[in-house]
Amino acid sequence: MAGFKKCMLLCCSAKVSKEDMGNDTYEDAIAGLTKLLSEKNHLGDVAAAKIKQLTTELEVTGSDQFDPIERIKTGFNHFKTEKYEKNPKLYGELAKGQSPKFLVFACSDSRVCPSHILNFQPGEAFVVRNIANMVPPYCQTKYSGVGAAIEYAILHLKVENIVVIGHSCCGGIKGLMSIPDDGTTASDFIENWVQICAPAKSKVKSEFSDLSFGDQCSNCEKEAVNVSLSNLLTYPFVKDALTNNAVSIKGAHYDFVKGNFEVWNLDCKISPTTLTS
Repeated sequence: MAGFKKCMLLCCSAKVSKEDMGNDTYEDAIAGLTKLLSEKNHLGDVAAAKIKQLTTELEVTGSDQFDPIERIKTGFNHFKTEKYEKNPKLYGELAKGQSPKFLVFACSDSRVCPSHILNFQPGEAFVVRNIANMVPPYCQTKYSGVGAAIEYAILHLKVENIVVIGHSCCGGIKGLMSIPDDGTTASDFIENWVQICAPAKSKVKSEFSDLSFGDQCSNCEKEAVNVSLSNLLTYPFVKDALTNNAVSIKGAHYDFVKGNFEVWNLDCKISPTTLTS
């Protein structure tokens, strides 16, 4: 009964999983609650109802496990019924082709999906996502995946706007700022990739040496965007499009801690327009 009382206290304060309580405690709790319902007839209706509720919650919580396939199915079904089927005109047009207005570079971070943050509709943004939303300089032998996306967006899709979006609490930027001065790496890919924006790290270390590491990372999130903006100009087709006023290039930063979104121009002088959610 002691184990049962302990479990009842846990259940009354918060939902707990089978794993939280341990298998023995969980099974004892279910048995104890069932027995109590049958033996303690003097319990009030409210108390009895509460115990039944807790029993149900324990059974559901104990047996519930994440099913990735089911999550995908339910996600798609929601999209199909709430969006696809309610907007046949849009999806009919998209079946004929795409003509997005934006080429967006965003981080792979699961918290910063640009379509979610900026409410992009299907067909509105051609999106490239990678670690720390970086644009490498033009090179036909390295980073060809990014180069191909830029080339396709500019020459074939004729996008009119390029936006590179950094974000708060970026693990890629933290990794860049943490690389030892001797260049020692401890990963197969990540550190080599983020060093694309090594000039941003150097600038922050030089100009903000008095700040804490966390504040330096925050500054580097924006400086790395500026490095990517400059790297965009190394692509001949981007430079030509910019010269002919066929495309605009902007940097941005999404702070999901404060709920802010900042935008600035290619000149790398951060004079942001701040949108507060």
